[in-house]
Amino acid sequence: LVEANVLSHLSATREAVQKYDEVASRYAGMRVTVTMIYIIVALVLLMAAVWFALVFARRLATPISVLIEASEKVRSGDLTAQVPETSGLEEFDFLSRSFNRMTRQILDQQDELIDANREMDQRRRFTETILAGVSSGVLGVDSKSKVNLANTSAGDILKRPAGSLTGEDIRDIFPEARSFLDDAYTRPNRIHQIEIAHVLPDKSRCTLLLRIAIELIGDVDQGAVITFDDITNMQLAQRNAAWGDVARRIAHEIKNPLTPIQLSAERLKRKYLNTLPPADQTIFSQCIDTIIRHVGDIGTMVKEFSDFARMPEAIMQKADLRAVLNDVIALNREAHLDISFQLDGLLGTTERVVTFCDEQQIRQAFTNLLQNAIDATAERIKKDGEGAELGRIAIRLSILDGRDLMITLNDNGVGLPKGQTPESLTEPYVTFKEKGTGLGLAIVKKIMEDHKGRIEFGVGQDVAGLPDWTDLGGATVSLIIPQRLI
Repeated sequence: LVEANVLSHLSATREAVQKYDEVASRYAGMRVTVTMIYIIVALVLLMAAVWFALVFARRLATPISVLIEASEKVRSGDLTAQVPETSGLEEFDFLSRSFNRMTRQILDQQDELIDANREMDQRRRFTETILAGVSSGVLGVDSKSKVNLANTSAGDILKRPAGSLTGEDIRDIFPEARSFLDDAYTRPNRIHQIEIAHVLPDKSRCTLLLRIAIELIGDVDQGAVITFDDITNMQLAQRNAAWGDVARRIAHEIKNPLTPIQLSAERLKRKYLNTLPPADQTIFSQCIDTIIRHVGDIGTMVKEFSDFARMPEAIMQKADLRAVLNDVIALNREAHLDISFQLDGLLGTTERVVTFCDEQQIRQAFTNLLQNAIDATAERIKKDGEGAELGRIAIRLSILDGRDLMITLNDNGVGLPKGQTPESLTEPYVTFKEKGTGLGLAIVKKIMEDHKGRIEFGVGQDVAGLPDWTDLGGATVSLIIPQRLI
């Protein structure tokens, strides 16, 4: 037998064990539940943190991205780009206000620059328009002596495209004025001026009046403005006027006593020749003939002086140029039987070559050239002596480009003087002949200028391109007359 309290304790213990087992079995499930709740709460907190971070990051990134987009617009040239100034963040709002002020200032400055550039462009065009109408050549030179501006007249005077002058060193354009330019840069506070003889691309020469003004800001050289004029024709006109006055005076002073001298010499010969002994008659006759001959030579010179001093205005009328030339050639052919005259081109035909010209002046110009050719062949024959080749003169009348007329003379004489330019050959009183006055070619040039034509020396492109052209080895001179009439 067991006591009742023992049994009750045993029963209570069993119940406790049973309840413990039940509690223990429920504890595992509760632990899983608690763990799940912890995990869920942790995930919820994590998601909340992520969401908050995303919201905060977006709040930070939005004004930055807006600022980036606005910066890209500014970079592409849109200076009107603005960003909102109410992002909610004080620092970003300050940055946005600064950015907007910057773009507004840049836009204002751009407008000012555009207005200034437009005004400068208008001034530049106005200046270029003025320079284009200026007859003087104008060159703008920078501080490195490089040309940065050239007007049309500069290209016309230098016979080069105006654009080709830009970028060149001014000393290369005017090599004859190197020392003058260097001296001008050493004394920049004054305008310098000089006359130079400039060689053009076609090897011709002209006289230029060159002026240079140095542009200074403070003591710093900012460049220079160079202006120049072609004064070749002006100098020539001045010389011609001066020589014309000299010619008139010489002709006036010499012409009057020539006739009395000649008449007196002839009278002396008639009256006293037969009264002298035979031995003295020969000497007396030779002296009188010498006086008469030289009076004739002086008369010829006086006539040339008079022709040069009183060249009449050209009277333009229709004339058959071929007939005019053939008349002059026929007279000289009869007077110089020892010279062969070869007629080429239109001269060898019966075709009428009608043009506007002063017939008398054209005849005079052609006669002067033909006489020069005859004198050149005679001088060559005299120099060669016995066995010398007979004189030959080839004369051609041809048409250039279907419009202009060209008269070409070529001979087998001594040729043109060596080392002489065409300008020097046509200057008054410049002669290379023993008895020449130096007025023949000057008169020819004046006649050609009155006819809007020109005189050319040597075998140029026009002459070399003539069909069946043959150079006889002497001088070649061409007269070009424009405005041919069909």
